[in-house]
Amino acid sequence: MEYGFWGALTLMVLMADPLGNIPIALACLKNVPNERKNIVLARECAIAMVMLLLAMFFGRGVLEAIGLSDAALSIGGSVIVMLIAIRMVFPQAEGVFGEIPGGEPYIVPLAVPAIAGPSTLATIMMLAASGPERMWEWAAIVAITCVVSFFVLASAEWMQRRLGEKVTLAIERLTGLILAMMATQMFLSGLESYISRFMPAAG
Repeated sequence: MEYGFWGALTLMVLMADPLGNIPIALACLKNVPNERKNIVLARECAIAMVMLLLAMFFGRGVLEAIGLSDAALSIGGSVIVMLIAIRMVFPQAEGVFGEIPGGEPYIVPLAVPAIAGPSTLATIMMLAASGPERMWEWAAIVAITCVVSFFVLASAEWMQRRLGEKVTLAIERLTGLILAMMATQMFLSGLESYISRFMPAAG
């Protein structure tokens, strides 16, 4: 499956799920002084961006070194995305990514796995594999995704007050439904790619 810029950006933002990460951000930052909250968020988003860029540039080589195909990446990524989508549609008490430790977050859980989690890492590696000549385009998408995540999470308290807990939860569940459909498409694309490898031999 070939993605255009806007389609890939939409997919990455959905994978990062900034709205779904609002409860995580609120829990992680509740003991952080107000004047440091945006600094901490900016740091975590920058770390997530570095992780995603490393996966984009070097993830392909790692996959080839361990013998994984593009089809395996697409199908494996779809499974991860589907699991995330299920947890978003049917939320649990500990949240999408499990229990969140208290105190000021550092790398875990905001940068990893909330923003640069298995789903976003698998997605950017899949995009890089599908269009190696478009690396700068994918890098721009990574940067925009992290910037969007920063602004959404920085306004988490304001959004929760304005929208209310029920509306925030409804948005998260709707995002989960969209992710489930995208995961299905990723699985079908990976399956098609895998089956096509045997078609010439069958013919």
